[in-house]
Amino acid sequence: MDADTFLQELRDAHATELSRLSSSKAVYALTDGEMTGDAVRTGTARELHALTSVLDDWAETSEDDAADLFADAAVFAATSAGNFDTEAASDSPAAITADALDGCETDTERLAGAAAALLVLEELAGQLVGFFVGDADRTSADEFREFRSELGEYRDDAADLLAENCTDDADREIASEVGADVIDAAYDWYVETLEGMGVEPKNVC
Repeated sequence: MDADTFLQELRDAHATELSRLSSSKAVYALTDGEMTGDAVRTGTARELHALTSVLDDWAETSEDDAADLFADAAVFAATSAGNFDTEAASDSPAAITADALDGCETDTERLAGAAAALLVLEELAGQLVGFFVGDADRTSADEFREFRSELGEYRDDAADLLAENCTDDADREIASEVGADVIDAAYDWYVETLEGMGVEPKNVC
């Protein structure tokens, strides 16, 4: 399996879902409709705290390079969460991607899940950068721009290591299924959150 091909196939197969997960309505869902800079930071921190918990567990129970990657990604997620909102850990997590990762048991499943989750969050982060640009908050825009760049780097690292771990067609099929499941779960969060707020989720804005 080629790492770039894995990510591109996910993008192609879930173009609509990823487009909506990187829309202003996704920010509305993330912030519980508040659409303020503080709410963006808190919502992002909540998701990162939830993701940190998953990555920490994987770092302790995975093998070799995968364990190292998950440990590094966990530190990145926790540090970013703390930078965005030091109080968010006490709140309920946004669970955009983290809940979907709980069922990943093998390193192949975990690497595929991590790559897909980071793809979703990197797409969303692009809209968060735009939010702060529109809010004339250059400092936060630059902060989230750097955050997005690092998400992309960890996404690519996970995909590269996944490619090394996928040695046969069965592995490749599992990786594709897990990646799809993570994006589908993120999209379910998007739809259910907006519908719960009385907002039509299917029109991208």
